[in-house]
Amino acid sequence: MNATQALGRYGEELAARRLTETGLHILARNWRSGRAGEIDIVARDGDTLVICEVKTRRIGAFEHPMAAVTPDKAARLRHLASCWLDHTGTPPPPGGVRIDLVGIVLPRRGAPVLTHAQGVA
Repeated sequence: MNATQALGRYGEELAARRLTETGLHILARNWRSGRAGEIDIVARDGDTLVICEVKTRRIGAFEHPMAAVTPDKAARLRHLASCWLDHTGTPPPPGGVRIDLVGIVLPRRGAPVLTHAQGVA
């Protein structure tokens, strides 16, 4: 595992803990659908299916993680949500599907700064 992959895994672990602490139930992590791509975290928030993209950045390294969900990325995440429902045989939930983003910034010193934005797409 290289440094970038390790950073991503660390961020996903922080995100999963935060989502669980706020009452979401994690259904899957790093779920892949062939060439369609990967969902970082699939969760349930009441009767809503949550597809969560996790972006982790070191401070000053790149764009802020909250700028990561472009319209193309949002469309891909919606497609992946449909793939996940088909693959698991799960009917569309009554609360629909929500796309969330967890952005994590790692400062040079101190605790990571985590932002959870619901319904970004």
